[in-house]
Amino acid sequence: SIRRQRQMCIRDSLGAIRRAGYRRVELTSDFFHADLCAKTLSLLKQYELDMPTLYSGSTMHEVQAAEESVAQIVQLAETVKGAGTQWIVTNPSPKPNQARKSDDELNIQARHLNRLGTELRKREMRLMVHHHTPELVDDAREWRHQLAHTDPALVTCCVDVDWAVRGGQEPLSFLREVGSRLTSLHLRNESGGVWMEDFGNGDIDYRKVVVYLREIGFSGYLVVELAYEKATRITRSLDENLRLSRLYAERLFGLTSPS
Repeated sequence: SIRRQRQMCIRDSLGAIRRAGYRRVELTSDFFHADLCAKTLSLLKQYELDMPTLYSGSTMHEVQAAEESVAQIVQLAETVKGAGTQWIVTNPSPKPNQARKSDDELNIQARHLNRLGTELRKREMRLMVHHHTPELVDDAREWRHQLAHTDPALVTCCVDVDWAVRGGQEPLSFLREVGSRLTSLHLRNESGGVWMEDFGNGDIDYRKVVVYLREIGFSGYLVVELAYEKATRITRSLDENLRLSRLYAERLFGLTSPS
């Protein structure tokens, strides 16, 4: 059945992550649909994987859709709290065809991000807002509006360095603008403008990012997030690419694998 196939896919994915030496994982809300939730929670225990952060999409620029998104994410947070999840990461969806959001729509979005942050704090959880490239067009208008119109005590930031670059941003300037609200980094690199099969040396000089993180005493999350596109050249298994990515990240950031 389709359900069994999806459960097997989750098992294979979490198994690969564990075999690659990771002890923590950030999953998406897709893993917690009604027919998959119990299986996912069981597999997290089986593979001894902690899930401190969980990603969920949302629609925040329309009042009704935003109300529904807040309710759904709060319900999801209640579901995964027993798995040790402390943070929800959300990326407010763009409009169809990535049309420009009006000032009123951005104000609605900011208001509901604050509300979601408030609801999560009531449950001893916290909120991070993420980005792809639509938020970075027009000189990062949407992203900067969120920074200016949300409460830093309620809404922190998860920066994807590669998406920032693809959105025309200079990484260090982008990170400095986020400032003390930086809670998590998604890590991926590209070579010749094409996503690499593993996280390693490439077009983006992450050594400069490391220096900056040390300057500010960053103590948040570092999340390897591999993504493949049509031109990505795959030469190794997912297990091996995940393992090599972990080892590279540990060397780069001066980390020690948890026992």
